[in-house]
Amino acid sequence: MGVVLLLATVLLSSCSNMVVLDSKGPIGSEEAFLIKIAFILMLIVVLPVFVMVIWFSVRYRASNKKATYKPNWAHSHKIELVVWLVPIAIVAALSYLTWVKTHELDPYKPIASDVKPVRVEVISTDWNWLFIYPDYNIAVVNHLVFPANTPVNFRLTSASVMTSFFIPQLGSQIYVMAGMRTKLHLQADHEGTYLGQNIEYSGTGYATMHFDAVATSKEEFEDWVEKAKQSPDVLNMATYEKFAQPNTDYPVTTYSSVAPKLFDHVMMQFMGWMGGTDHAMKMTDDMDDTHHMNGMQDSTQMQEEHGQMIMQSDSGHVHTKTMEDK
Repeated sequence: MGVVLLLATVLLSSCSNMVVLDSKGPIGSEEAFLIKIAFILMLIVVLPVFVMVIWFSVRYRASNKKATYKPNWAHSHKIELVVWLVPIAIVAALSYLTWVKTHELDPYKPIASDVKPVRVEVISTDWNWLFIYPDYNIAVVNHLVFPANTPVNFRLTSASVMTSFFIPQLGSQIYVMAGMRTKLHLQADHEGTYLGQNIEYSGTGYATMHFDAVATSKEEFEDWVEKAKQSPDVLNMATYEKFAQPNTDYPVTTYSSVAPKLFDHVMMQFMGWMGGTDHAMKMTDDMDDTHHMNGMQDSTQMQEEHGQMIMQSDSGHVHTKTMEDK
């Protein structure tokens, strides 16, 4: 009993740090529900095991002469029925939940809403995040602002190695890859500041690659946009090239204007082998269509099939390997 109480104490004392279960958006809430249901279903097997370990230890101890002793006992139809049917039922329930929720929570699936979504283009570097708001022609480093109760549609790419974009309290993580464009749809149901981070090891500055995701009221967001447009800093190509250099302490910076199609330029610099920008963009659109038809796409396989593989070196930089190199 002491062991059970100790485990319960440890689990309960850590709840305050389990931000994934403290969801603040529709996607995060669904994922938290799925985690809890899966945990409860697995407890159906785990809890009886712990109970029986303690009960058998006490009931059938050597000093207990009242316990039934059956040295030749070898089989029970009732026990066989339980140990087979219960796990089968649990696996069936988990399989159903996995199938349904995998499609419902597809990160490429837009969030149904009557509110116009906010579009954000995300570029990851070594080791910072750049957020571009194409509808407002502004950008900000390591600081994401958006209105609460409004869908946020992300397009993501990397200027270096693969990273993983994750705001735990809002929902799904998504890989961010060089030469690829991934998508993510999130929403915050409550105003507040949430932790955003990279959860894919990407070199020496990986631990510092985080940002604040701030959900505001609609009015506060509009005020923030207007203030951003007054910033003296502009994100032209020269500024971007400086920003993209490996750096672990780049300050939060707001830019009042952004170089045209900067996001596409960053993605295309790894896709010259596709035969031009127009063809490359069509290829990425085809990849998106393939994703919706076939479920989760295997990005690495798609890269290989078109003659290139984005490789991540131990030093944390990107190099490309073509079919001719193989």
